[in-house]
Amino acid sequence: MDLKSYIREVPDFPKPGIGFKDIMPLLQDKEAFRAAIDDLYEMVQGYDFDKIVAIESRGFILGGALANKMGVGFIPVRKKGKLPSEVISYTYQLEYGEDTLEMHEDSLVKGERVLILDDLLATGGTVSAAINMVSQLGASVVLVAFLIELKFLSGREKIKDYPIKSLIQF
Repeated sequence: MDLKSYIREVPDFPKPGIGFKDIMPLLQDKEAFRAAIDDLYEMVQGYDFDKIVAIESRGFILGGALANKMGVGFIPVRKKGKLPSEVISYTYQLEYGEDTLEMHEDSLVKGERVLILDDLLATGGTVSAAINMVSQLGASVVLVAFLIELKFLSGREKIKDYPIKSLIQF
């Protein structure tokens, strides 16, 4: 299935000059969504991990579905102030500003192996924040995976020390 055809570009969102890659048409189509999860499943085969760490918010949709299919735990990485228990946090630069992500400090234990999953790799700032927090908790990142990669933004360079996979490239 041509998953790329289900990605809608929204010009000038969230600010002028940004071409937002909207995955909602893919998620709304049951066959495309199923194919995306199946393709992600195939893409991560051969990597041994205990949990999927997924980044707010579209990463949750993909990460939860993939974790369920694989029979592994799911860890949400959220924006500041959204998690109810003790957290660790990391502030980073976005392609259009600054943000802070948090995860529960008891979500991973030392030695656990994780897959970090998000819907999109742009400049690499968001996923770098997640990698930093996973490392702070003593777990190791075995793979960083994305539904979409914006190759022209060179986000791979920021995370080049880790295996990286993406299904769709722009």
